[in-house]
Amino acid sequence: MSNALVSSTYPMLTITSFVGMEDTITKETFIWAFNDPKILRASPFLSRLMNDIVSHKFEQEREHVASSIECYMKHHRASEKVACDELNKQINNYWKDVNEEFLKSIAVPVPTLTRILNLARVADHLYKDEDAYTLVGEAVKTGVTSLLIDPTPV
Repeated sequence: MSNALVSSTYPMLTITSFVGMEDTITKETFIWAFNDPKILRASPFLSRLMNDIVSHKFEQEREHVASSIECYMKHHRASEKVACDELNKQINNYWKDVNEEFLKSIAVPVPTLTRILNLARVADHLYKDEDAYTLVGEAVKTGVTSLLIDPTPV
């Protein structure tokens, strides 16, 4: 799994998202982030596993690289359903890690944790029921439209 995370942009996106937060981000925040806190360890796994579950069949048709589903099936000699069920349990545990650190951490300001949580929410939105990142679905189009094109006035 660690190999899959190296190819993911998730860690880079998270740290880069701090750059525009000049009011609350300090050198200590970056030091905290580079020391691998639980919320930053769990979030990329959420995204990777959710993506692999919803894109597994499509990726295999394209003869893409092995996903976590394929790896689990081969390693445990399990069916696709068993692999998906197990990876969904892991996703639930990673969500618990994210939520626990969000609610309990005092190491960094809440806006920092909120950025990390919101990025995890984006992954959840994109990969909850379909691979809406690769095959942009109606839910994503509606969400982007309501957020950027027809925003609710504040």
